[in-house]
Amino acid sequence: MDAHDVELKKELNATLQARRELGDEYESALVDSFLEKVDQRIDGAVERRVRRQMAEQQMVVARGSRSPQGTDSWGERFGFGIVSMVLAIPLSAIGGGIAHLPGLLVAWAGIVGVNVVQAVRTNPGLFGRRRRTSSQDSDWED
Repeated sequence: MDAHDVELKKELNATLQARRELGDEYESALVDSFLEKVDQRIDGAVERRVRRQMAEQQMVVARGSRSPQGTDSWGERFGFGIVSMVLAIPLSAIGGGIAHLPGLLVAWAGIVGVNVVQAVRTNPGLFGRRRRTSSQDSDWED
């Protein structure tokens, strides 16, 4: 278990204890505070990963390669999907609990939007127009 995981678990336990002591009227403020801490951790991890990947790409370019190689692997895409689904649970609960169906729809629209952006980023031609092939365009016919 990572030190950050232990620290985050302690913060979750402290938030739950504070909720028990303060009651339901402070629940949304406590949840918002905890989610802000989680968001900061995620932002920090993403920022470190982006900086590391940028440095790796700069090293490849500096060593004389024509262009930096793509760093997205199947594992990263799978991990992004898993993290997206794990975060969908509390986002759905918060959106549905606070704003009912409209809140749930907004939460899922955001989740879908983030995943579409990720898919387009890793597959640049995903939603591009495809050229129609006909017998006139075929390289096989003389």
